[in-house]
Amino acid sequence: MSVTVFIQGRNGATRWQPGKRWLLLPVLLIAAGTGLYQYGAKLVQQQQMNTDGERAARQAQKQQLIELKGATESQLTVLVTHVALMQAKLTRLEALGLQVAKNNKLEDQFDFSSTVGVGGLSELGAGIELEQLIVDMDKLVSRIDNSNVQLSILETVSSNLHIDEERYISGQPILKGWLSSPYGLRNDPFNGRRTMHKGIDFAAKEGTNVIATASGVVTWAGKMFGYGELVEIDHGNGLLTRYGHNKSLLVTVGDVIAKGENIAKMGSTGRSTGPHVHYEVLRGGQQIDPLKYVYRKAG
Repeated sequence: MSVTVFIQGRNGATRWQPGKRWLLLPVLLIAAGTGLYQYGAKLVQQQQMNTDGERAARQAQKQQLIELKGATESQLTVLVTHVALMQAKLTRLEALGLQVAKNNKLEDQFDFSSTVGVGGLSELGAGIELEQLIVDMDKLVSRIDNSNVQLSILETVSSNLHIDEERYISGQPILKGWLSSPYGLRNDPFNGRRTMHKGIDFAAKEGTNVIATASGVVTWAGKMFGYGELVEIDHGNGLLTRYGHNKSLLVTVGDVIAKGENIAKMGSTGRSTGPHVHYEVLRGGQQIDPLKYVYRKAG
């Protein structure tokens, strides 16, 4: 099929017969227009989807912020509860420290008093100010540190008030028995020669409790030549006591011993002729006569 076009001009009509390519031009234009329309529609649809996605994301973020705010307020409420509990415990601690100071007549040297917060909002956690809470916690930590220092010093002072009494060597190393051999020169019971007896002996029934004559730390608990089963206690200030010839020992090296505590059972181990405890007092590493410690009044 062919198309003939007549074009009227000044010199008459001109005949033009377009080819097949020209006939396809309208079809191409229509197709191009359709394609552009569809592309534009897709762009609009994509932009709409992006807008909806951003709106949904903003809504989700808003919800997350609301939930985070609620969780934060809940955590702050719990934190306030813990702070209140710490304040209550600290108040009791300060009261205890004050009572201990009074019992030791040291209340004029130790001040546990401090301002304790009272009152508050009707609803715990309502209107919480984080900055104020941090300030309150800092103050609480400061009070705890101060109380710890005060109690540590008080404990040391209190211990020192009583330690001299505990470390004061006095009395016999047994509750019941008799002095069987004094300190000084005597005839050796095994060879009869005059020898120096560097302690005093207390005799009683085998198995009688041997007690510490002062508090201290055990520095020897075991066999020692001549002494048999021996306990040695360091009382500080260069003073030691020894308890020899025991049947069995009730303490070990490193034990902290109180005055009057049972440390052994009386026996006859080592160089001994019968059940007794050989009792020595050493000062600066040298044995001295224990008798003045045995009969002096308790400190």
